[in-house]
Amino acid sequence: MSTLPPLPDGVDDNRPVLIAGPTASGKSALAMRIAQAHGGMVVNADAIQVYDNWRILTARPSPQDEARVAHRLYGHIPREGAYSVGHWLREVAPLLRGKGQERPIIVGGTGLYFSALTEGLAEIPAIPQNVRADADARMREAGAEALLWEVDARTRERIDTQNPVRIQRAWEVLQATGRGLSDWQDDTPPPLLPLQACTPILVHADKEWLNARIARRFDKMLDEGAIDEARENLDDWVPSRPSSKAIGAPELISYLRGKMTLEAAREAVTIATRQFAKRQRNWFRGRMRNWRIFAVESH
Repeated sequence: MSTLPPLPDGVDDNRPVLIAGPTASGKSALAMRIAQAHGGMVVNADAIQVYDNWRILTARPSPQDEARVAHRLYGHIPREGAYSVGHWLREVAPLLRGKGQERPIIVGGTGLYFSALTEGLAEIPAIPQNVRADADARMREAGAEALLWEVDARTRERIDTQNPVRIQRAWEVLQATGRGLSDWQDDTPPPLLPLQACTPILVHADKEWLNARIARRFDKMLDEGAIDEARENLDDWVPSRPSSKAIGAPELISYLRGKMTLEAAREAVTIATRQFAKRQRNWFRGRMRNWRIFAVESH
């Protein structure tokens, strides 16, 4: 059995709240509790929960949760749509300064969204379609590691080298602009929401507790209809789309196509989710040293 502390101390009713943490750590439930106790609207900071074709598999808030508390930026992008941290910042900006609206409680596991919000985001030009197509082809043919070694050294030292999406992004920026991603980042404008202007909370969970919770959560997703949700995506499945990167989506599509047993898919998804949570924890540890730690208690 596991419990969260009743509520974090020192949550100011007038200041925005940021809640980051690894997948399956209870962030969304905590955001709901704060909203209900202190008021506020829950704002998504998860790069995959923006897509409309995955609710169960991405653990988006349920319709019942959305009826109890106002939610923003969830499931509003079509499956074929492109979405980036720049898109997210533009959409979150009016929620920070809108008059007469509830204060935002911004919750998610995409660390880059939080760093862009509180530290600023480099104004990098849009990547031309031909560069993106070249990058997609190189990824298929040579893999992320080959692209990584074509990225400038300063950027290689700064990005998450275990994340193919970040590697491809760095390669595209260098090819399209002639400048390394690190150079662009060093020219970053002021942030929309400085850390000192909000209440930043980092959820910490014991690794063993979290791993067990990850396995149980995927079983719950299967019980709630994740396979049917994947079946709805089967006819229009394009692996290269950002929405197709939802953890568990490729495996369930493979299961539906008869290329993988359900048990093998379950094991693969559980492993992938645990690996993702580990990358998140490492990122948070390195980039969120000034955030308040909110520990999940387990018994």
